[in-house]
This record gives sequence, structure tokens and C-alpha cells, in this order.
Amino acid sequence: MLLTALITTGGTIFIAELTDKDALFLLALATKTKVSVVFAAGSVAFTISTAIIVLLGSLLITVVPVIAIKLVGGSIMLGYAALEYYRFSNEERSVDEREERLLEKSAGGVWSIFIPAVLTLIALDLAGDATELVTIVFLARYQDALVVFAGAVIGLVAAVAVETALGNRLGTVLSRKRIKYLSIAIFTVIGVTVMVTTLLGA
Repeated sequence: MLLTALITTGGTIFIAELTDKDALFLLALATKTKVSVVFAAGSVAFTISTAIIVLLGSLLITVVPVIAIKLVGGSIMLGYAALEYYRFSNEERSVDEREERLLEKSAGGVWSIFIPAVLTLIALDLAGDATELVTIVFLARYQDALVVFAGAVIGLVAAVAVETALGNRLGTVLSRKRIKYLSIAIFTVIGVTVMVTTLLGA
């Protein structure tokens, strides 16, 4: 059960991260500065943001009935999948002005890019995205903060490794459109599974 939770959480978040807005930022940053710095920044940022999300999710579970979190979470995942299917566009992949300014500074020293990159990624992750939603849903489903935290961090760090290693070549190696559709399919399957098992009392 624990291994299944770890693999499911990590695998789903890995795919979700490859399609998130912060993935584009990491890809762009990896083409302008040292890969090791970008990987370290991404790993540190996502570990911190995941810890915060898991902590808040754990508190939420103590206040809101788990069954309600599961049903609402499953519904949101299905809604997210539907929205992504109908609104897949280049606009969602754009890098905003704040990120552009950071990219312009990437030619500086290691610390001049590392700390701002960490802070930017934490802000992007906590602002509300797919990985945050998945983490909370799996936290309600498995009710094991340590396992969900470990799975989420493993999935995110693995995604960062792929994004920084391939840089802007990711688009030619892994079609974003195909990854997006795979992400949509996984969100749909997980959303339906969460809702059905919850309603059946599994």
C-alpha cells in the first residue's frame, strides 16, 4: 500500500510538473545558466513548497471531513482535466515579466541567480497549480503525510532533472502536446478513481 502510494503520487506529480508553468521557466533558465545551479534551485524550491503544502493539507484534513476533501478534490481534478483539454494554448506557457527579469540576470554569479530562482519557483508553486492540487488530493486519499511528501518530492525532483538536462530540447524529445494529453488522461483516471472509491467506501 505504501509503495503504491509512493509510486502513484510521484509518477502523477512528475507528469503534472512537466506541463506546469514553472516547467517553462526552468527550461528557459537551463538554457541561460549552469544546469547544476538550476537543478539545485528547483530541487530546493520544490522541497520547501511541498513541505508547506503537505503541512497545510494535513491541517485541512483535521478540520474538513476527509470524504469531502476526496470528493471535492476528485471533482476539481476532473474539472482541471476538462479545462486543460479545451484550453491548451501557447498563452498558458508564456513567461511573465518577473521571470523574464530573472532570466536576464542569469549571466551573473551563482548566488545572484540561485536565491531569486528558488524564491520565484516557490511563489509559482504556492500560487496554485496542478502539482499542489495533486499533493492535497493524495494526502486526503492516503492520509500519510510522510509518504505523500516523499512521493511528491521524488516526482518533482525527477521532473526538474529532465527539464534542466534537456533544456529547450525537451520540446523536440518530448512533445508538450502529448505530455499535456497524458497528464489530462492521468488526472481523469485519478479523479474518477478517487470519487468512485470514496463513494463506495473503499
